[in-house]
Amino acid sequence: MNTFLTVILDGLIQASWLFIVALGLTLVFGVLKILNIAHGGFYALGAYLAATVVTMAAAHNVPPGLGFVLMLVSVAAIAAVIGLLMERGLIKLFYGRDEVVLLLVTYAVFLIFEDATKLIWGVNPIYANQPYELFGNAEFAGLFYVGYDLMLIPFSAVIGFAVWFALNRTTTGKIVTAVIHNAEMSASMGVKINRVYALAFAFGVMLAALAGGLTAPKISVQPGLSSEIIILSFAIVVIGGLGSIEGAAVGAILVGMARAASVHLLPQAELFMIYLIMAAVLMFRPEGLFRREVARRI
Repeated sequence: MNTFLTVILDGLIQASWLFIVALGLTLVFGVLKILNIAHGGFYALGAYLAATVVTMAAAHNVPPGLGFVLMLVSVAAIAAVIGLLMERGLIKLFYGRDEVVLLLVTYAVFLIFEDATKLIWGVNPIYANQPYELFGNAEFAGLFYVGYDLMLIPFSAVIGFAVWFALNRTTTGKIVTAVIHNAEMSASMGVKINRVYALAFAFGVMLAALAGGLTAPKISVQPGLSSEIIILSFAIVVIGGLGSIEGAAVGAILVGMARAASVHLLPQAELFMIYLIMAAVLMFRPEGLFRREVARRI
């Protein structure tokens, strides 16, 4: 029984931060129709920025709670600005080109970020575990968990609901949804498509960096973070369906549970289980579990 509960909680904890990363990736694809390979680089950038802010806050005797808030605000603000500049200065130049060209452009940015983080922060691991002790420990069914890990579950749920609510219940969100379904028609109705593209890309980048910042206290921040996370987030959005928020949530839960179950029961098959689930879904639902409705052209 304890093993079952451990797998469930560990799976939800992993799914929480993976969902935030995948949410940004699926949002960018839904609006811009770009599979942003650089997304993993922004995740790593957020982790490095968070580690830097936490270390500086600790050096100046800033209370851990305030340091945690400063970490989140700094990571979100810096990443959003970088994402906006990248979209306006680079991605915008390739709109209308073949999708493969945009894929290669984002892959080039991914490689640049990999080397840039090594030049700025070096290749040695960075530790920033001060926020990890902020929420204490919690006991559940005889099992002890770090409160920070459990906090990530409701935190990611709040972010997911906020994004869903903004897209489906606000005027701005309905404009973005209209662009997702038909950009040409939206432009003919007076919607500033380029502005929507820029804001959506910046917001997606901010989510990736925010997820990196949230996981920084849990891990050692070092080169290689971006490669692993882009594979996992890509698997999640493929399973759930590209462009679907609900799909990103379900895909994150499936991947998180698969990783947790593999770690506890069959460690050597951890990555294999994720690819097995992805292959099984694609066999029966090639467009993912939550297919986004597309208007039929006649």
